[in-house]
Amino acid sequence: MKLYESLAAEIEDLVAQGVLRPGERLPSVRAQQERRGVSPSTVFQAYYQLEARGVIVSRPRSGYFVAPRASPEPEVSRPDAASTAVDVSSLVFQVLDASRAPGNVPLGSAFPSPTLFPLEKLARSVSNSMRRIDPWSTVADLPPGNAELRRQIALRYQLDGAPVAADDIVITNGALEALNLCLQAVARPGDTVLVESPSFYAALQALERLDLKAVEVATHPREGIELGALAEALEQHRPKACWLMTSFQNPLGSLMPPEKKQALVALLAQHGVPLIEDDVYGELYFGAQRPALAKRYDADGLVMHCSSFSKCLAPGFRVGWAAPGRYARAVERLKLTTSLAAAMPSQLALADYLGQGGYERHLRQLRAALARQRDLMLEAIAAHFPAGTRVTRPQGGYFLWVELPQGCDALALHAQALERHISIAPGPMFSAKRDFGNCIRLNYGQVWDGAMEAALAELGRLACAMSG
Repeated sequence: MKLYESLAAEIEDLVAQGVLRPGERLPSVRAQQERRGVSPSTVFQAYYQLEARGVIVSRPRSGYFVAPRASPEPEVSRPDAASTAVDVSSLVFQVLDASRAPGNVPLGSAFPSPTLFPLEKLARSVSNSMRRIDPWSTVADLPPGNAELRRQIALRYQLDGAPVAADDIVITNGALEALNLCLQAVARPGDTVLVESPSFYAALQALERLDLKAVEVATHPREGIELGALAEALEQHRPKACWLMTSFQNPLGSLMPPEKKQALVALLAQHGVPLIEDDVYGELYFGAQRPALAKRYDADGLVMHCSSFSKCLAPGFRVGWAAPGRYARAVERLKLTTSLAAAMPSQLALADYLGQGGYERHLRQLRAALARQRDLMLEAIAAHFPAGTRVTRPQGGYFLWVELPQGCDALALHAQALERHISIAPGPMFSAKRDFGNCIRLNYGQVWDGAMEAALAELGRLACAMSG
């Protein structure tokens, strides 16, 4: 056993024995180093291993803490290997329409609370940038988009170890347009696309709209898509693309380790299959550094990386982008012929804000808030939900995937919760085959208050009644 493994095992035993209790702060890395006579990297590796297992949690600028009382993790999904014509939009719209009623506690929302974002500073950036606007930019900033904003985005790619040139970035109306344009650039009606299981419902809706077939691939709740199952699907179905969230996947919250992302990119390159990397939650990490992008390992231009500012900085501005590698010109032309250009005031305002240097400070505050809210929701689930409930423990983003005991009907629970002004996202909307009938997705991106706590308690009571 290596030193860090020995240290991790010792701490895990102390937690299991109750010597270290939920919520208790662990000694700092420096204190462990001095007490045990080991290197800082040994302590960090031990803490990272314990964090990956859900034994401890990191809180930015506060340290490491024993995780709250935990429910077990869901099992790896095991979908069948058949390709499927997608028909989920009617269910998705039904659920979303019912969940928008004012006054609902938005546990089923797809968005974090807008109060977590620097809206006043963004408003000043709108004002500043519009006063300085060059009239000719209304023509010059057609696709691929505002040059200064693309430069700022390219700088962030450089920091993440992914050399993407500003000229290879296409600004879009949010990440969803970027993803749809990338899909249209590589697939035609009747083609097959590989997705996770469960999968983001908007990805399934995009396949449905373009008359594409989905193959759902086995997915680990903590580490993302299973590469062995993916290799089999590539051989069997000869897909035209693979649409994945490699960091903090919606709805699972899973995070592929760096070595798995590298192996994923290599596997798809062997088959010449483009990866559409949906990375809208990548900035919302709770660990020490941003997760590596799959794009970082792309030597063949086959990774089409897509992201936006909607989930991490500027909800409602609808500014996203694609870095589509070898398909950049195709995506740029599709953008031009579908929606012409993204709104200029939003692009200019974000370029101004990013240039002022306050983005990282905002992200640190946002990550800390989300990490606290995750822990509070996990504690509430452990306290109120029925025995046998399983739940993910994401290391970023703002979604939990909850697997309820057999006998619980997620769609019926959704209807009962709405009667009590609580929205949830039922599992069947995340599957082309409408699987996951006993699963729900919950949003911990809302500010935690008494109403949230009461809603979790009531939801747990309803689930307990269903499970008998």
